[in-house]
Amino acid sequence: MSSKPKMDDHLRERIISQPDVILEDQDLMHALIAANERAMGGNIVDLRGIAMDRLEARLDRLEDTHRSVIAAAYDNLAGTNQVHRAILRMLDPTEFEAFLHNLGGEVADILRVSSVRLILESVQDDTDPAVQRLGDVLSVAEPGFVSRYIENGRSGERPVTLRQLSGGEGALHGDAAAHIRSEACLRLDFGSGRLPGMLVLGAEDPHQFTPQQGTDLLAFFAGVFERAMRRWLS
Repeated sequence: MSSKPKMDDHLRERIISQPDVILEDQDLMHALIAANERAMGGNIVDLRGIAMDRLEARLDRLEDTHRSVIAAAYDNLAGTNQVHRAILRMLDPTEFEAFLHNLGGEVADILRVSSVRLILESVQDDTDPAVQRLGDVLSVAEPGFVSRYIENGRSGERPVTLRQLSGGEGALHGDAAAHIRSEACLRLDFGSGRLPGMLVLGAEDPHQFTPQQGTDLLAFFAGVFERAMRRWLS
């Protein structure tokens, strides 16, 4: 009998000269390990093989976690850039009416929302001509409306509330109300002696605003908006 391996000479020489090629190929290593187990027979337990399988499973989990962390980091960076661009665009107008119309226009487009509505609590009605001209963005409500709408029977005064809906309030979201599936309610504080307000962002995507998401970026957006509004209200 010949002891010469049943392998092409060229392939054998290449493997001997470059063994790392096999070690780095996961499928080849699995095939070699399986062949070794078959050669040992069914009565032998290969503890080294079992340990390798467990280590490989752990490595796969680590790689999945690594990919998830990287994806989350990219999402956070994209969200930060999006909010920063929206804030810069929001601060561009030099007149109040243009400031609010811009809020429902380009700022809404940057934030990828279908509806933006500013609610101001007031003891007066909304018959003011200025309020009526801004009716697509601005609404006036009686004192206490903001807390009732945000809390919806629950206690607490969170600055930002995210929730999913089966449809938005027509009085707030207007023509887009039927398509609103999630919204962000940003509570606004305009300073001592002034009634509170609220900025409501409505989206057609039910996953754009959910209670499990972080609210830091939207809280920052609301803080900048509050300071801009204080300038116009002074």
